[in-house]
Amino acid sequence: MSTTVQLIETRRFGDDRGWFSETWSRPKFAAMGIDLDMVQDNQSYSAHPGTIRGIHFQRAPHAQAKLVRCVRGSIVDYAVDLRKGSPTYGKVAYATLSAENGRQLFVPVGYGHAFVTLEPDTEVAYKVSDVYAADSDGGVAWDCPDIGIDWPLPPTGPVLSDKDKALPRLADFDSPFAYDGVPMAATGDLG
Repeated sequence: MSTTVQLIETRRFGDDRGWFSETWSRPKFAAMGIDLDMVQDNQSYSAHPGTIRGIHFQRAPHAQAKLVRCVRGSIVDYAVDLRKGSPTYGKVAYATLSAENGRQLFVPVGYGHAFVTLEPDTEVAYKVSDVYAADSDGGVAWDCPDIGIDWPLPPTGPVLSDKDKALPRLADFDSPFAYDGVPMAATGDLG
């Protein structure tokens, strides 16, 4: 199974009616190294640009890999390496996902996930490899200086949940994830 972040360009088949896209095919994704049972689909709606959700993860026994796409509007989607001992620990890979471009971001277990909305009325859908479990839920502060994400925020600033306002910084975080010997393949903007 893939243990690195991957940007997936989803092929669309169009005609005068619009387009069709296959967003998940276990055999095709397995050929890319993403061989998982996706067990839950999630969808979020964000009314305002600058809404940040994250940096979230789930630890064992309910650790989650995620396959994220934007179905309305646009986001910048982030994966943060949280694996202890990784040479890319605290580093970020990101990509702009939109309803228009159809891209997806695969975020493996051991990475924190976050996104910021770029437009009003944005919807994000994602598949996860394990069910939500509150006792396994965790996160790192969205504005952690050790991670240093340069969020594209509107002049009004971020829209945050109370939970996201209270997450610890990386320096105060004891990661539950071990480095598996595979560094993040690429950091920064994936495309």
